[in-house]
Amino acid sequence: MTYSRLVIKSTNGTDRIETVNQALTVATTALAAGVETSVWLTGDSVLLAVPRYAADIELEHGNSFEDMVSLIIAEGSLTVCTQCAARRNLTQDDLLPGVRIAGSTSFVEEILRDGTQAIVY
Repeated sequence: MTYSRLVIKSTNGTDRIETVNQALTVATTALAAGVETSVWLTGDSVLLAVPRYAADIELEHGNSFEDMVSLIIAEGSLTVCTQCAARRNLTQDDLLPGVRIAGSTSFVEEILRDGTQAIVY
């Protein structure tokens, strides 16, 4: 099977920042290669969709989290888990422009599309 679309789910927060960095780096690399890319944020990763949060994260030898999140929003899609947002009292108004909130039904629909490869970090 040939894959033309990539869906990445990031499940961690700053407690596992290298894993979050890997998810965003793979996503932005795929976008740069012209691959249709969708990133789903779950758990504490949802905080990356809050304004200024990503700007305050640094990882030695890593790309700017703020730049990676901005690129994903501009060139791909960035989705925050409905339940994860609710557990953190986040609404659509709390998130960066261009980020959507959606649930597991939407995630399953995305990953089951023909030509889609899903990766979970």
